[in-house]
Amino acid sequence: MQRGKLLLNFFRLREQGIVLALIFLFIGFSLTTPHFLRATNLLNVLRQVSLLGIIAVGMTMTIISGEIDLSVGAVYGIAAVTCGLLARAGYPIWLAMTMAVAIGMLVGFSNGLLVNYVKISSLIVTLGMLNVVRGSYLLVTGGLPVFLSAQTVPDPNLPAFFFLGQGKIADLIPMLAVFFIGVVIFGYIICHRSLFGFNLRAVGGNARAARASGISVEKTKVLAFVLVSTLSAVAGILNLSFLSSVQGIVGSGLELDVIAATVIGGTSLAGGEGTILGTVIGVLIIGVLRNGLVLLGISPFWQTALIGGIIIGAAAIDAVTRRTRG
Repeated sequence: MQRGKLLLNFFRLREQGIVLALIFLFIGFSLTTPHFLRATNLLNVLRQVSLLGIIAVGMTMTIISGEIDLSVGAVYGIAAVTCGLLARAGYPIWLAMTMAVAIGMLVGFSNGLLVNYVKISSLIVTLGMLNVVRGSYLLVTGGLPVFLSAQTVPDPNLPAFFFLGQGKIADLIPMLAVFFIGVVIFGYIICHRSLFGFNLRAVGGNARAARASGISVEKTKVLAFVLVSTLSAVAGILNLSFLSSVQGIVGSGLELDVIAATVIGGTSLAGGEGTILGTVIGVLIIGVLRNGLVLLGISPFWQTALIGGIIIGAAAIDAVTRRTRG
């Protein structure tokens, strides 16, 4: 009886389709490449998707609110570049990290103000911000990479900074995965167990009705933009910690994967609907798909095309579903 209830609850899940898709991917790659199911490879997949997942949690809340942020890749890049340059200039590494996150928050706040008070489309605002931010750090660096090492940054806290991205818990679990899990828990509480999460859905579902019920539509959306930009900055800093360097083109195209993971996870581009759990599964689908295709020796160009096709397919399914419900 209990097993029957569990099975019934599973098939009521909004995420049931993508859970099955993830299972099929696991089975398919397990049968086609002997290296896929190795523990080291699976942990590598988890590490690889962690930074993407951190940003995708924030993107989920932004899209639920009825908006979208295309500047996340640029924020990811400028946070890493800012942290690296400040550390090389002699600032304490923790202060450099704080200032980098603050820049991310400022970009998100600016996006939110322009969208909600100047009344410019979020698509236009964040696309413009992407170019402004990326152009800014390319001008500062000249497009050259920024390296961190004990020779260039004589800060006693530098090894601790590198541990954030390169370390492992019990010599097994990557620290990046630990941060990802922490952000997922934070996102779940904010999105599904708080008044702010309720406001996000109300605003994204029907902004006029939400305003009539006393919800501040503008403040809710501004906070969603600040959250996604802050998480993008955190991910950029963790990427710097992992690689010990940052390239001038870092973050280029990242917004595509972030939006793909969010949409694949069931978040509606029309706003009002979405779950953190679904986004996590969407992130894992992208990670498993990329990893499996690499193991099979398939060109990365095909991977990009496939991800684009998946976005279109997921959006089409969402549109058909919404029409059916209507």
